[in-house]
Amino acid sequence: MSFPEIDVLTGHVSRIFRVEDVTMGDPREWIARYRGQLVSEDTVAAYDQLADALKPYGITPLFRKDEEGRHIILLAPSPALPKSQARTYINVLLFVLTVISMMLMGVEVPPGSMPTDGSFPFALLFKNILTGWPFALSMMGILFAHEMGHYIACRIYKVPATLPFFIPAPFLSPLGTLGAFIMMRGVPKNKRILFDVGVAGPIAGLVVAIPVLFLGLSLSHLGSIGPAATGSSGFLEGNSLFYLFSKFVVFGKLLPEPVNFGGLSPAIYWVRYFLTAQPIPFGGLDVQLHSVALAGWAGVLVTALNLVPVGTLDGGHVAYGLFGEKARRIFPIAIGVLIGLAFLPILLTFSLSAFNSSWLLWVFILFWLGNVRAQPLDDITELDPSRRALGFFMLLVFVLLFTPIPMVGY
Repeated sequence: MSFPEIDVLTGHVSRIFRVEDVTMGDPREWIARYRGQLVSEDTVAAYDQLADALKPYGITPLFRKDEEGRHIILLAPSPALPKSQARTYINVLLFVLTVISMMLMGVEVPPGSMPTDGSFPFALLFKNILTGWPFALSMMGILFAHEMGHYIACRIYKVPATLPFFIPAPFLSPLGTLGAFIMMRGVPKNKRILFDVGVAGPIAGLVVAIPVLFLGLSLSHLGSIGPAATGSSGFLEGNSLFYLFSKFVVFGKLLPEPVNFGGLSPAIYWVRYFLTAQPIPFGGLDVQLHSVALAGWAGVLVTALNLVPVGTLDGGHVAYGLFGEKARRIFPIAIGVLIGLAFLPILLTFSLSAFNSSWLLWVFILFWLGNVRAQPLDDITELDPSRRALGFFMLLVFVLLFTPIPMVGY
């Protein structure tokens, strides 16, 4: 495709830009680069004006800043429009399979019906699958709200995106799923839109997860944590500051409540337990989670993981909107913190068995997702004050929801 002469393009650019110099490029990558300064402080309107003027030529403007803070406009060939999503039946099929998977994992097994030979109770789970609907409805409601928050935001801002893909994982995950995702098939216009798309998912998910958590806790009861001597096994869900507060609101005490503090002051005991989940308070009191409460707890945990402020995670979009290129500095800090969380229980309990390997998995995930980011077409427009306030609030939400030890078995 041929493009207009550079003088024609410069004429359009100079209407919104004080041009200092022009560099021609390879049309396969970018056609021309202009350095200088935008004339108006309304950068959103300036971008829209130039984009509309260049659209008939098949050219897309990219707003950037150099290391010295000077504005740069790159003119690049417009990408091909993404084809409309086909094979919607795949999304529907995965949704149905994930619901079935969640129902299997939420089955209420009748007392005394588990096989005595140690075999896995496949037939028993399928026979009682309908009893798993409270967990499936709660868990799917949280995930669906989260993903539709992203999807609806994309639709509002006309960013092409797929419908949610849910990932069924029967018997591989205690939740029956490995989560869900949508794929943006276009580039957001500016940081504000990227921020809105990123933050919409966690907010929508929490709007469902928090009521589900409190409803589930109200359906739960307190019971003793089985001592190891009985040969019983189970798990204790990890605590975030918000989850500790939620249990305190419903039951009036910090849980799990130990038989004693092992000679430590209550404050030191709780700091150590919060960071290590050790020692397991056998014989103490804890919530015997209703399946709805488990879904609410998991929804809060998943939201916290999505809000880790790096890369293409939702929290990464928030951090990029707030700090721009400086957000890249968070990545090595996040890696260091996660590695520290893996080894911290050993240092605080002097026991190698306290090693928390789950965070090393997240280190690998962050190397996959965390060292890249989505860059909008207009990288000059900053967040407005209301979005900045919301962004810092979401970072606070991340701190309140973050769970140092997600789960510990016994």
